Order: sequence, then C-alpha cells, then structure tokens
Amino acid sequence: MPRIAALRTLSIRHEGRWWGWALFFVAVIVLFGTLVARADEKVIRVGYQKYGTLVLLKGKGLLERKLKPLGYRVAWAEFPSGPPLLEALNAGAIDFGSAGEAPPIFAQANNPNLLYVAHEPAAPLGEAILVPKDSPIRSVAELRGRKVALNKGSNVHYFLVRALEQAGVPYEAITPTFLAPADAAAAFARGAVDAWAIWDPYLASGQLATGGRTLIDGSGLVPNHQFYLSTRGFVEANGAVVDATLAAIGEIDAWAKDNTDAVAAELAPSVGIPAPILTAALKRLTYGVTPLGAGVVADQQRVADTFHRLGLLPRPVSVADAVRKPGS
Repeated sequence: MPRIAALRTLSIRHEGRWWGWALFFVAVIVLFGTLVARADEKVIRVGYQKYGTLVLLKGKGLLERKLKPLGYRVAWAEFPSGPPLLEALNAGAIDFGSAGEAPPIFAQANNPNLLYVAHEPAAPLGEAILVPKDSPIRSVAELRGRKVALNKGSNVHYFLVRALEQAGVPYEAITPTFLAPADAAAAFARGAVDAWAIWDPYLASGQLATGGRTLIDGSGLVPNHQFYLSTRGFVEANGAVVDATLAAIGEIDAWAKDNTDAVAAELAPSVGIPAPILTAALKRLTYGVTPLGAGVVADQQRVADTFHRLGLLPRPVSVADAVRKPGS
C-alpha cells in the first residue's frame, strides 16, 4: 500500500529504538549547535517538523527578513516529531519550536525552564478514532475488550482516555497497542488492531488509504492545540526576537488560512504524502497564533493531570508556572 509505505518514512519503527535514536539525534544537534553557534553570534535556533506552520515559515524565508533588522540570523533544525524536538529544547540545542499538547507536558516534568509562549486555536477535527470500514464497531462503548493502536504519551493518548470516559468505559477495559503512526497504519490495514487513534496528516492518509471509518473525532472532547515553546533564559534575554518570530508565524497563518491548496503543494514533497491527502488534513486546521489565556492553560492542565493519573508522568506539573507572562 503506497500511502502506508510513505507514512513509514516519517517515524522510527519501534518505541524503544525510537527513544534511543531520539537521544542520539539530540546529542548530534547539541554538538552541531556548539560548533556553529559561537558565543558572539546573535542567532535563534528553531526546531521544526515536516508538517506545520514552521516548515512553511522556513520555506518562505520570512523569519530571516523579520530578524535581520534586529541583527539575528536563523538556524533551522528538523525533527521527526514533538518529543525529540522538546528533548533538544531541554538540552539547550535549540531555542524555539512547536509541538502538540502532550510533549510539552513531559518536557516540563523534566525541565522547569520550559516556557509556553503562544498557541494556535483548537483543532479538534484533526484527531479521531478510526475503525475498518466493515467493522461491526459503531460506538466507543464497543471498544471494550478491543485492541486500539495509538502513539503512547501523545495527544491521541489523552483523546482516547477522554472518549472512553465519556462512553463509560474504563481505560483498563481496552488493550492499548502502542505504535508509531507508520506501524499503526500497517497494523490497522492488515486487521491486527480493532481501532486506531490518530492525528492529521496520518488521519487523512489512513482514511483515504484504507477507507477507515471515523468512530469519533475530538469535537466536544479535546481542544487539540498546537503550542510554540522556548525556555525562560532565551525569552528573558531575547524577548523582542521571540515577538518578531511570533509575528512572522502570524503572517504565515494568515496566508495559509486562505491558500490550502498552495500549502498542500508546498508540504507534499517534504512530508511524503500526496497533496490531495494533505488538503483534506489542512482543512481541519485552525489558524491564528495568540498568547495562552486562562482557558487554554486549564485545558492543558487537564492533559497533565490525566497523564499523571495514568502513571505516565514522574511527578505532577503546574502548566501555569510555565506560561510566558505578558510583557516578558
């Protein structure tokens, strides 16, 4: 199945091996940063993923133009997903990056210097639980006793827990099968799991590649925010640079909102997913970078509390303690 094969290029095959490679990748980035970022340089090191606003920002060169008057250059580093990106942020290898709801929770548990600086609006349609098109499962309640594929500690992990709670099904009543998106896609296609909790663009690809039926999406259950993150030290020393970066992101958002087909065409080569599939995913996105308000902080705290209750966090975290204050 070519679309599933394409997905395999976007993730590492096994969770244990993935973390080993992630740590190796962070070490390489740290070394690279040491070599190229001398103490007298003025530079912002931006971590980005293959899908999202930051890869568009890089492609258009807008951030470089915004920061040149401030005397800064931009160094870009690509990451396969949010967790290794935030490992690099915690390690001091990058200064700024973006991730979904779950990775910052784990990053904050390991580093109190993490700082949320802004977010994109909620996009609950961008994640869903899929079942095979001929599956007898018609409700979340019928997942009891079933195998559900998902990425451990990710946004959809929280989404799945919320969906089960709403249906009155204990989390322990299902069999979670922890797989990276590419492996989950293959398992779903061959019928090795009964359902798949997944996010875009893998969601759109899974729907079109297998005819998977949406059992439930995030509407009314989870916000599915995208966050922009930095560290306290960098923001305190470079507040104007962070503000200029967020302004550039805002300009890209405004363009992307009204140019879905053009965005899909730009992203397709780097993501390895055909433009028509990306168009379906992009239409479920929302745009408009803003600071975190009380409601968003409360939403994110619920994610943190859920992961702590599931025993996935080593300690509780207070999201409000990691939010950039106005004027800083």
